[in-house]
Amino acid sequence: MSRVPFYLKERLEEVHRRVLYESYDAQKLPVWERIVLTWIVLFSFWIVITANTSLDNLVIGSIATLIIASFMRDMLMEDVRHKGHLIEKIIYFLLLYAPQYLIIMAFRLIESNIKVAKNVIFMDIKPGIVKIKTDLHSDTGITILANSITLTPGTLTLDVSKKLGETYLYVHWIYVETLNREKAGEKIKGDIEEWLKKIFW
Repeated sequence: MSRVPFYLKERLEEVHRRVLYESYDAQKLPVWERIVLTWIVLFSFWIVITANTSLDNLVIGSIATLIIASFMRDMLMEDVRHKGHLIEKIIYFLLLYAPQYLIIMAFRLIESNIKVAKNVIFMDIKPGIVKIKTDLHSDTGITILANSITLTPGTLTLDVSKKLGETYLYVHWIYVETLNREKAGEKIKGDIEEWLKKIFW
């Protein structure tokens, strides 16, 4: 058998990887924005874990977390979508995105608990593993999506597969309602993916 198809497939995968990398690189936040956002997250965490709002503690915490943020900026903020001004992004996240995510997850948890309870009571269980596609490319975004799916009762994310720039999740579903990939994806992901796409690329 000719090796040409294999060669073409490898070249195609390489081109996809390059396009994906370039589009990802173009969406990266500037370095100073990554440092500021990381510092805000770490400093907030410092205040919560120390539970001390004295001036000395705040000054020490702000300096220590700023130093750490300058080194850790890529670990936490590398795949945050570059869109809008930094201040606008912080305000949107604190006042709109974070509460929106909590409300979405609260409804998803309540809905899933009721469905699972109904399935258990009536012994109406049809388990299976479905493969759903996600439009997210960011590792952080995919991780949050996979964990959000796992948090809702009745679904468990088993694996993630990336191929030719497309990402798929393998999800164990307690009651497989449909084998259609798109419909299953809509039912399992709900609004969570749309929310994540506002922040992660």
